[in-house]
Amino acid sequence: MTDFVGPDYGHRSLGDVLPAVSRALGVDAGLPDPGLGLPEAGSYVVFLIDGLGYELLRDHAEEAPFLSAQLGDPATVGVPTTTATSLTSFGTGLVPGSHGVVGFTTRIPGTDDLLNALMWSSKVDPHEWQPHPTAFARMAAAGVHTTVVNKRDFRTSGLTLAGSRGAEFVGADRVGERLAAVQAAAGRQPSLTYMYDGDLDWTGHRYGVASAQWEQQLSMIDAAAEHLRDTLPPEVVVVVVADHGMVDSPPESRVDTDDEPSLLDGVSLLGGEARLRHVYCRSGAVDDVVATWRGVLGERADVLTRQEAIGLGWFGAVDPGVRPRLGDVVVAARGDHSVMSSTAFPYEATLVGLHGSLTSAEMLIPLIVL
Repeated sequence: MTDFVGPDYGHRSLGDVLPAVSRALGVDAGLPDPGLGLPEAGSYVVFLIDGLGYELLRDHAEEAPFLSAQLGDPATVGVPTTTATSLTSFGTGLVPGSHGVVGFTTRIPGTDDLLNALMWSSKVDPHEWQPHPTAFARMAAAGVHTTVVNKRDFRTSGLTLAGSRGAEFVGADRVGERLAAVQAAAGRQPSLTYMYDGDLDWTGHRYGVASAQWEQQLSMIDAAAEHLRDTLPPEVVVVVVADHGMVDSPPESRVDTDDEPSLLDGVSLLGGEARLRHVYCRSGAVDDVVATWRGVLGERADVLTRQEAIGLGWFGAVDPGVRPRLGDVVVAARGDHSVMSSTAFPYEATLVGLHGSLTSAEMLIPLIVL
């Protein structure tokens, strides 16, 4: 486990940001007391850049001179290192094992169906899947003006309802729209304004983080962050964070279950994503599945039972209703390796950049206070 980074829940993780903001605003919203300290202010803006890992920013100072110059100690996200899990941790202040969005795709208990947490499903009520009040809602109830600035299509998505319900939603599809909306919302006190940008993550998935396209997109994000800071009053505190990093997984580092059919022996459903698989087993097959996956993957991944992964603290404290959403077997890729299923997840096989596992490139994120 030497090259894996554990989540720093309760101290300096993405889920600690909003509780720390609430305390910095001087508001008692009934949120956990985080170990993270932020400066007192009447207004906060949190800019979350999807896919901007700490190591990626550290290693691209030339493309991102503004943000890299402010880079201090990293924070961590939770497990798995994927957008749906991280955004829900951020919005609720809870660990994945509590809020229950424990992967990109996870089994809907009692069925043979997967919930895709980005696309969601009309069969699953997000209020039931994630029943806890969000940090946004708690802060709003305590008198904080809470605003989410995001693309219009996300207004009623299951992920938005699970992770950030309770805030005023402002739909804004373009960078200029988003920046203007943030400026307007941040003029109130006490206030929390949250702005999300997913373009860097999309570019990394499509072209890889070693690509010229990704570097150009990073430069645009850096300029947007600098513009945001420059155009807001100095008394407004801006926090820049991310939801995970990313690694490129080349073809020679990929294992496809289509080419290794023994990996599906005893398996009833394959979930998660290529860097962290939730493997759901037929009754009595867990030990055999673990042995097969360890034999095929060797040092390319850690293959653990559900209880072993929980015991390592990967998901934090796990509620009883969340346990069956986790795979009977959890497979976390090391290095740049990945486990594909071209049949079950054909689109995923077309991606270059991936995330989900516990390498430092994926787990560590910037936490920059401007």
